[in-house]
Amino acid sequence: MICLGLGSNLGDREGNIAAAVARLAAWPGVSVEKVSSLYETAPVGYTDQPDFLNAVIAVVTTLGPRELLTACLAVERGLGRERSVRWGPRTVDIDVLFYDDVVLDSDELTLPHPRFHERCFVLVPLAEIAGDAPVFAGKTAAELAAACCGDGAVRLYGKLGRGG
Repeated sequence: MICLGLGSNLGDREGNIAAAVARLAAWPGVSVEKVSSLYETAPVGYTDQPDFLNAVIAVVTTLGPRELLTACLAVERGLGRERSVRWGPRTVDIDVLFYDDVVLDSDELTLPHPRFHERCFVLVPLAEIAGDAPVFAGKTAAELAAACCGDGAVRLYGKLGRGG
């Protein structure tokens, strides 16, 4: 399974995520197979910014991991992403969470994503699309979320295109 995490907290958050999913689906060699619901979460790291909408998608691709990252970065730039503050506000953020069983640690890409298994804004939508598949250390996303996500940390916003 290849999964991408998406987030937005500037402008039309839902529209930004919808546009990112559409652009990824239109990218040569990429097919979007599953899209989670949208979830609203408080920012992590740099907290003086608006809440995020987050989603996770599963894709099938003929692109390698680095090529997929290149596509994600191009989609971010095309939707106005500017990188000025680490963990700061953004129109859209797309992270490669994992790429099948590939393990990679380079300057530009680490797989699986080094913190995905600790982040409720990833685990809750991931649990929705990954089902019973183990995603980290033999545990499902739902098991990981139950262990680290308190009540209200992640709020269901709605299905993509139908909002809250």
